[in-house]
Amino acid sequence: MDILQRLAHFLDRPLFPWKKLIIGFSLGQYVFEGLLSLRQYQILRQTRPPKVLENEVSQEVFDKSQSYGRAKAKYSLFSGLYGQIQNTAFIYYDVLPKLWALTGSWLHRFAPERFSGEISHSIIFVLTFIVIQQVLSLPTSIYHTFVLEEKFGFNKQTPKLFVMDMLKSQMLAFILTPPILAGFLAIVQKTGNQFFYYLWLFGAGLQVFMITIYPITILPLFNKLSPLEPGDLKTGVEDLAKRLKFPLSELHVIDGSKRSAHSNAYFFGMPWKKHIVIYDTLIEKSETQEVVAVLAHELGHWSLGHTTRLFGISQAHFLYIFALFSVFINNTSLYESFGFHEEFPIIIGFILFSDALAPMDTVIKLLMNILSRRYEFQADEFAQKLGYSTELARSLIKLQIQNLSTMDADWMYASYHFSHPILSERLGALGWYGDSKVGVSERKQSKDEKIATQASGREL
Repeated sequence: MDILQRLAHFLDRPLFPWKKLIIGFSLGQYVFEGLLSLRQYQILRQTRPPKVLENEVSQEVFDKSQSYGRAKAKYSLFSGLYGQIQNTAFIYYDVLPKLWALTGSWLHRFAPERFSGEISHSIIFVLTFIVIQQVLSLPTSIYHTFVLEEKFGFNKQTPKLFVMDMLKSQMLAFILTPPILAGFLAIVQKTGNQFFYYLWLFGAGLQVFMITIYPITILPLFNKLSPLEPGDLKTGVEDLAKRLKFPLSELHVIDGSKRSAHSNAYFFGMPWKKHIVIYDTLIEKSETQEVVAVLAHELGHWSLGHTTRLFGISQAHFLYIFALFSVFINNTSLYESFGFHEEFPIIIGFILFSDALAPMDTVIKLLMNILSRRYEFQADEFAQKLGYSTELARSLIKLQIQNLSTMDADWMYASYHFSHPILSERLGALGWYGDSKVGVSERKQSKDEKIATQASGREL
């Protein structure tokens, strides 16, 4: 505590140029990521696949993969620039204090007196901010869905479904934000300098709560879950779960194909009762044993304790964030740099603190990607030891081709951005030397259904 208090005193300096510093951090990160993208773009201009994939990928598939990769790289560069302009404009033109004043006037004009406190004001402010962000993100979202993804055959959404999803997301934000934000602010207000301990416990409990209710109340708003029909796949998955002593309760199929040709497979639930969800697109485009191999890889994360460790790491990260927030929460110079001279709202302090923390978040992102890639190799090895080496390798190749995923990557770009090893690295670790080339005819059969498998929120 003494260290945190000394640090807080050291950082709270009158006339300290917080605004220039945060804008500098933001611009520096954008330039850095842009340079990495340019390095990767050179890889995406190559005309021949990596040697390890020459016997697995046809030239036509490779060319389409490279074209898709370049299109995504250009989109990322320009959407990043668009976001950077927004962020800089918000800071330069003091949008936060103006929006805080505006939402305060709404509250005084339309709300009863008992709702005039900081918590009510913060809720109105955050909800308004969410709506603004949603509107500003519409151009890039529409382009990504109906131009970029449509061009390469991935998009399955209709404009009506796109709008309905957006409205449902906003509805959830308006339902969940008020109680969560009220709890957050009340803890900070009532627990003094020790608030970060209680805030951390609140966050951990909230995580568990959301994990529990998401598949029950939120997921059905967007997708339909159906029991996996009896057959070889169900038998294979159940046998795998029994073999690993995985506490499987139910197997579901989700109608992911109504939005995209991309697919997902994941499990959820409490430690003693798990559910596995498989996207219909994954089942349709894969052999039975390939799907089982995919799940062997994913259950490997569970069996090896990766999910538990990552949850523990996330909790340590939250404690670190909240502890550092206690250093900035009363930093007058930070508030004043951004136009707050009379009021010092907690939520504003948290937003500004998050911006100041961006450089450290970049380092943490890099370290987490390094750990994640290590876990992916371990999960692959786990599936290999179960006897699924060939099936997993074939599945990885097939999904790579169907998804037009990047066949190669610049090492700096991959280290910073990729949470998974590239395909050639994974095949090498599996000892795969190949036995056939995927030709144009197979590609044509699946031109409208390209799958990028993800499991437990993690791309395969």
